[in-house]
Amino acid sequence: MKIDKRVVNMLWRLTWRSQEARHQEEYFVPCNIWRDADILPPGLREALNDLRAGTRIHILEEGRLIERYDPDKIFRFPLRSFRGGRETPRFGRFYPRGLLPGYSGSIVPWRCVGIEPRHFAADFNHPLAGVKFKMEVEVLGVVEKRSETGGECRDWLNLATSGPGMQARWRGLPTDFFADEPFVRPDEEIDTVFYEKSRLVSHVDAKARDSITALYERLLKPETEVLDLMSSWQSHLPETMPLKVIGLGLNEEELCRNTQLSDYVVHDLNLEPRLPFADGVFDAVICNLSVEYLVRPFDIFAEIARILKPGGLHIQTFSHRWFPPKAIRIWTELAEFERVGLVLEYFLRSGAFTDLETYSSRGWPRPGTDRYYPQLLHSDPVFAVWGENRG
Repeated sequence: MKIDKRVVNMLWRLTWRSQEARHQEEYFVPCNIWRDADILPPGLREALNDLRAGTRIHILEEGRLIERYDPDKIFRFPLRSFRGGRETPRFGRFYPRGLLPGYSGSIVPWRCVGIEPRHFAADFNHPLAGVKFKMEVEVLGVVEKRSETGGECRDWLNLATSGPGMQARWRGLPTDFFADEPFVRPDEEIDTVFYEKSRLVSHVDAKARDSITALYERLLKPETEVLDLMSSWQSHLPETMPLKVIGLGLNEEELCRNTQLSDYVVHDLNLEPRLPFADGVFDAVICNLSVEYLVRPFDIFAEIARILKPGGLHIQTFSHRWFPPKAIRIWTELAEFERVGLVLEYFLRSGAFTDLETYSSRGWPRPGTDRYYPQLLHSDPVFAVWGENRG
C-alpha cells in the first residue's frame, strides 16, 4: 500500500550511550506523510514511497537531527540573578530559562554546569548535542487519513527528542540531586498508616501496563526467583512466563489479591530498610511505580544488591503519576527524564551494579476505555532503569 495521503503509525527508536549507561528511547508517532513529509528527517523522507508495515529505516547521523555541541553556548550568570527562590542552582540539574534574567516565561531547559562563589555556568546546548546515537524508525501500520486537515503529530521530531539526554551525568560528574533535603515529604507519618486502606486501582493505564510487562518479558528468564519490591495487587509480570515471585509491600489485602505472587511479606522499607531475606537468594528484584516513595534509597539499593545473586537483575519502572503526600520532594521538582537520572544515580552511587541501562516509552494513544480518555489522549509514559549485581 502506498502511503501518500495516508497516516503512517511509526515507532521511533533512539539508542545512545553515556559514560554511565546504555539508553533506549521509544516514541510512537502517527504521522500524516502527505502533509508532513517536508519536516521528516533526511533518510526517512526519501524512503516514503517504499514504506510498508514492518519496514525499518536507520538514520545514523546525529548532526542532522540535533545541533552539534557548541562550547560558546555556556554562559555565566551572577548567583543573585537566579530566580529559583531560596535555592541556588545545583550542579548537573536542569532548569527553565525563565529563571534567568532576560528569558522571562521561557520553559526551554538549560543545565547548570558550574558553581562558583558568586557565579554559575548555564549550558544552553540541547541535552543530546554532541551525542553519537542511532535512530531507527519502524512502520507499525498504514491507515487511511481521517480528514483532509487532520494532523497527528506535526512536531513529532521535537517531541521525541525533548527530554532524552537529561538522564546522563554532565561529563561523567555526579549530578547534585541530594542538597536541600531531597527526601522530605508532605506527609511524614509512618507509611503503614497511609497505606492501611487498600487501593485496588491501576496506577497507570492499560497500554503503559502492557509496556512494563513487555519489558519484563524481554529482560527476565523463565523459572527465575523474583522479589517484587513495594508490591501491590498487580506485579505487571508476563502471565505466561513461569516465575516464582515473592511480594514485599505494605497492604496485606492488596498482596493477597495478587495472583502472580507465590508468597508475600508485609514490610515497611522506609521504617526498616533491611530486607528480611538471606544473602544472594533472588535472580531478580523488580520495583513498579514506587521508587519515588523511598526516603532511604541508598540503604535500600545496598540491600537489593545483598539479596541478589551475582549477575542478578534489578529493574525499576516508573511513570508520571504518584500519591503526592508520600512522594519525596526532589521527585516532584524534576523533569521526567531527570527522574530517570535520579534513579540511575541511585544505582551508580551504590557501586553494586554494572551494565546499567535506561529505557523510555512515550507517545502511545491512551486506550479509549480508560477512565481519563478523552481528557488525556496519550498513554502514561513508562521509564525504566536496570542493572546487574556485581556480586
